[in-house]
Amino acid sequence: MNKIKITIAALLLTVAQSLFSQPIKVAAERMEDYLLLIGGRAVGVVANPTSRVGNSHLVDTLLHYRVDIKAIFCPEHGFRGEAEAGAAINNETDARTGLPIVSLYGKNKKPTPEQLAGIEILVFDLQDVGARFYTYISTLHYVMEAAAENGIQLIILDRPNPNGFYVDGPVLKPRYKSFVGMHPVPIVHGMTIGEYASMINGEGWLAGGTKCKLTIIHMSNYTHDSLYRLPVPPSPNLQTPNAIYLYPSLCCFEGTNVSVGRGTDMPFEVVGSPMYECSDGEAFAFVPKPIKGVSENPMHNGKQCKGMDLRGKGYEILKTRQIDLSYLRTMYKCAANDKFFNSFFEKLMGTDLLRKQIMQGVSDDDIRASWQPELDEFMAIREKYLLYPDFSKPQK
Repeated sequence: MNKIKITIAALLLTVAQSLFSQPIKVAAERMEDYLLLIGGRAVGVVANPTSRVGNSHLVDTLLHYRVDIKAIFCPEHGFRGEAEAGAAINNETDARTGLPIVSLYGKNKKPTPEQLAGIEILVFDLQDVGARFYTYISTLHYVMEAAAENGIQLIILDRPNPNGFYVDGPVLKPRYKSFVGMHPVPIVHGMTIGEYASMINGEGWLAGGTKCKLTIIHMSNYTHDSLYRLPVPPSPNLQTPNAIYLYPSLCCFEGTNVSVGRGTDMPFEVVGSPMYECSDGEAFAFVPKPIKGVSENPMHNGKQCKGMDLRGKGYEILKTRQIDLSYLRTMYKCAANDKFFNSFFEKLMGTDLLRKQIMQGVSDDDIRASWQPELDEFMAIREKYLLYPDFSKPQK
């Protein structure tokens, strides 16, 4: 049976890889469109390991073209991507270039006037994954706000959204605003980082309704139906396309007593808990252990977690184009106790309604129906800011 599962997963991966062959040219590679804008000016770069121009890091490429980089600003996971989720990132100096690195994660999420002193233009190049709780769009918000307040132009080098082929989930309620959800958007927003920045600006979501002087460098050959395999993992625990597709469906477990596989070689491809009690024969199991720079203190460290092996399941979302609620429903049934949910669940979901619906056994169709009015409103707003052809409607 395990061999059959592996064969099916491998087949799905092969099919998916064949779809990832579209000749998309990311904005960072279109240097003719932005080098003249930054040449001769003092530049700050918001970057991490995903900021690539071909096989070279954006910072190294810009230095090669003698761009005057004054500072590097990095989000969660750090400039070289070696920090696990939620870990404090310290200011330091990049050993390869000697440039100062300013952390935008921890206490200092927004560049200060002192950190921006002498900088005339900011270049933002981060690979997002299209989920509201993925914190790069929160970093984007604060960078835009700081740029607006300090009279600095912001250039965004756009990149594909690997989950840009659908929109789904509850829209965030204002009372649950946090760094894992800053804007009234659904869990899966279906926008590129450039489109999302345009929406932040256009909808007046920056403090005081201020506007950032924004320039977006577009991609070539991208549509929201495009499938794109990321050449560099966007963060340490999203290592595969399958994990990236599953991420919007599984991140809710970070607000429960269920492990998503941090501390294994399958993060965001498995779920499990020591409290799992369903009698379904030989349940899939794993034991989280510390992994330096990835998960140094994983949930349920050293304990056997029983649950579900979801390797290969992410590719099903290419067809359904929906968050999969069955994983949450199953684990609630099999691992529920009075500590199944914690207060972080509402921040991740942006609402207190989903917890109540799951506990009450509300059907998937009724849960989705409760999302639909606000999803329709969001889709109308989203349409104003799209820079690329939208996705086609899923087949029933």
